[in-house]
This record gives sequence, structure tokens and C-alpha cells, in this order.
Amino acid sequence: MSELRQDLVSGDWIIMAPERGGKRPHDLAARREKRKSSPESTCPFEDPKRSGNWPPIAAYPDEEKWEMILIPNKYPALTHTPLCAPERRHGPNSYAAGSGHHDLLVTRDHHKNFSNLSVAEGVRLFEVLQERYRTLASDRCLLYTATFFNWGAGAGASLYHPHYQILTLPVVPTHVQHSLEGSRRYFQKHGRCPHCATIAWERKEKKRVIDENAGAISFSPFAPFEPFALKVLTKRHISSFEKTAKKDLRSIVQVLQSTLRRVTKYLHDPDYNFFIHTTPLKHRERYPYYHWHIEVTPKIQVPGGFEVSTGMDINVVDPDRAAAILRGKKNSS
Repeated sequence: MSELRQDLVSGDWIIMAPERGGKRPHDLAARREKRKSSPESTCPFEDPKRSGNWPPIAAYPDEEKWEMILIPNKYPALTHTPLCAPERRHGPNSYAAGSGHHDLLVTRDHHKNFSNLSVAEGVRLFEVLQERYRTLASDRCLLYTATFFNWGAGAGASLYHPHYQILTLPVVPTHVQHSLEGSRRYFQKHGRCPHCATIAWERKEKKRVIDENAGAISFSPFAPFEPFALKVLTKRHISSFEKTAKKDLRSIVQVLQSTLRRVTKYLHDPDYNFFIHTTPLKHRERYPYYHWHIEVTPKIQVPGGFEVSTGMDINVVDPDRAAAILRGKKNSS
């Protein structure tokens, strides 16, 4: 039978209906044509000066020999203004000017996405993101920074060259607010954060864990919203991404890279997103119950009418089987 499952943090329900996915969940991740890179000669990030993506906000280690550059998005969703945008009314509706920041962090190598960077390069990339978060937090108008990586056109990437988007808003997004509120409720009731409780349970059950080391873990959650959706967390309770020490960053980079390589290998190189969920930029001390984390969502299934009309997802791949596939278990079907 199908089953209703509730997300421990948000309280959202999903329908788990593996019988709808057929006998082999591998079939959802059918073998694809080999991914093709775009020509370097037409890539705007190969020569950012010539393409008009210069000067950068910052360059690492410097502008001459950069390995990473932080640049404004040429086509931003939000644009920085010196004054906070007031909320206005139009009849019964509320609106405000699209004020904020939309940056890109671009790595030098045209062919190295996050999973192919060295561990040291991955740690440095996260440290650069941390620096940017701290800078953005000083802007009194801004409340939340969303960082995400789109890999492949099916995941929203318009360019092949790896780049990481940093979108900073004057509001806290609804999905994040649900996560914050759900974590607070669980903490008040049980005296610990729900993600710490989940890590302990997943390590005990050993069914949905995909990879782990001394400081971090990845697993397929009990109530995943999409097939093969994954979470990556530090084992130590840390509320804010930008407060994470280098030792913990290294652990989470290693597990994230290993997990992404498994997604590529065992799901036949699907497009995917990964993104960071962390505390708002202001008053971080108010969220001791929150546990920052990374979510990975391979693009395996297109939402249908039920999902779009209700906001409730139907997942056709049992997370136990999803984890087994990503661990390389041949008998997982």
C-alpha cells in the first residue's frame, strides 16, 4: 500500500507510493546521453573581462591568477539599492521593490563542478561563501541569503561552466520559515534539534545513510519530497553556515562531494540542484535550535497536476531503496 509520511521539521505530508514507480526505481534514472560541455570559446566565464563580467566584487587569490571570482549576476533577480524598499499596498495586495543582491561565485575550471574539485578547493569555496554571508549581514535591509548550485539545464543552469548563485533577500522565504518554525517547535517539545534526532535515528537504523565520516553524514530522509532527494549535515550541532569551523567544513565537503559522485554514477549523471539552508542573517543567536544543512535534489521526476495543485508531493521511490542504490547495492531493485 501507499503511505502518508510527515516531514519531521516542516510538518508537511507526502504520499509515498513506490508501486507507481514500477519494480525498478533505477528505471526512473534511465541511462542518458553523455553530458556535453559547451565550447570554452563561447563561455562568458573563460574571459570575464571580454564578456563584461569585470571587475569582480572579489577575486581569489587575486585578479591576475584567480581561481574563483565573485561577480554580480548580469541578469539579477534582485538589485541592490542604498535604501530599504518599503512594503506598499495596491488594493488588497502588498508589494515592494525588488531590492537585494544577486551574485555569482565562479570557479576557474570549465569542467570541474563541485564534486570534481579537490577537498581543499571545496573548503575554500565554502569559506568564500562564508565571507560573503558576513558582509551581506551588515546590510540592515537584508534578511536571508540563499546559495544554490544548478547542474544541467533540467535544474535551471543556463550555462555549463560551474557557478554558484548567491541570492540575498529582504525577506525570509516561506520554505525556510517553515524549517525554522518546525525546528523551534520540536526543540521546545523534545529538548533537542530535529536534525540531531534524525541523525541519531538514521545512524541507528542504517537503512537510509549514504555516506559519512567523523564530522558529517548524508542520507535519504524518511519523508523525501522527491525521488532520491538527499540531506547532508554536520554531525555536530551548528546553527549557522557562516559560523562553521574549517574542520567541520572539510568534513561536510568530503561527504557532499562523495554523495554527488554517487548521484552521478548510480543515477546516470542526472541534472541536480544542491542548496544551503541556514539561519537568517540577523539575530542568529535567536536560532540555537536550528541545524544548518545542505539538500540535494536530482531531477528525476516532473511534478504533476496533483503536486502543483496541492503542494503535496507523491514520491515513487522508497528512501530505503534510494539509499541502497546510491550505496551501490546491486540487489536494491
